[in-house]
Amino acid sequence: MGSDGIEIQHGFPHAETVRSAITALYRRLSYDGVQAFGASVFPVDVAFSDDEDPYLGVQRVAREMVRHLRLPDARMIVSFRDMRHAGNVELAAGPEYFIELNSRFKEHRRDVGAALSHEVMHVYLHRLGLEFPGTRDNEILTDTAAAYLGAGWLLLDAYRESSAATQKLGYLTPEEFGYVLAKRALAFGEDPSPWFTSPQAYEAYTRGRERARRDERRPPLAGAGRLGRHRYARDRRARAASADAGYAFEDAGVVFPCPTCCQRIRVPVRGRVRARCALCRTELECDT
Repeated sequence: MGSDGIEIQHGFPHAETVRSAITALYRRLSYDGVQAFGASVFPVDVAFSDDEDPYLGVQRVAREMVRHLRLPDARMIVSFRDMRHAGNVELAAGPEYFIELNSRFKEHRRDVGAALSHEVMHVYLHRLGLEFPGTRDNEILTDTAAAYLGAGWLLLDAYRESSAATQKLGYLTPEEFGYVLAKRALAFGEDPSPWFTSPQAYEAYTRGRERARRDERRPPLAGAGRLGRHRYARDRRARAASADAGYAFEDAGVVFPCPTCCQRIRVPVRGRVRARCALCRTELECDT
């Protein structure tokens, strides 16, 4: 897991992997399985006071993550160690899993929940048998799953950038965390922004939300803007679209990503069409 004291990358360089991760969650958990995570971890449940014993406190927060992810037979044994990264987890058959957190969290306790949300999510995905090939993509999957399933807003809130100190946990950029959280907010009607204590986290969420909302206004969706509709009409006449258009024409249909789960959907090209994503059950009004 990422650490602090580094130059922070911004923007959406991992967008394609993030969208693939959201699709993978729906495919592995099913619509009903994802819907079971309609409520996020609440700030009060992972709050960590200065006078709380650090070893007892991390076990308490770890238990809250286990409860949230419905891993009742998994026991997290958490310790502190001097290391480069923020945290690490030993994945095995269970039921005990050993998590190490950077020793700095004994003093900087406000971000213990963020670090544990990532590490316990590794255990959850391990038990699901869901992983991406390669360390980088698998870490992006873990961050995306943590954010989309209601624990990873803590990872974005751990992002702080100032002349005095800089910190970001996880492998997604701040804006990508904001994007995933906004996707979750649109799907569940839950706004995480009141929970942010970091002004930079709120700004990143706002930028991610703008991008997530654009996903709902891209052709051939009926809510597309005027310029997008003009471009789509031109591409439809030519039966071809550029790689960045987000849609492609195949036979008598057009293929485009579902704005909720990012799975590719195919609908006929015949004007106004109502479609329903088979994966996330989103009803889509299209103008093809």
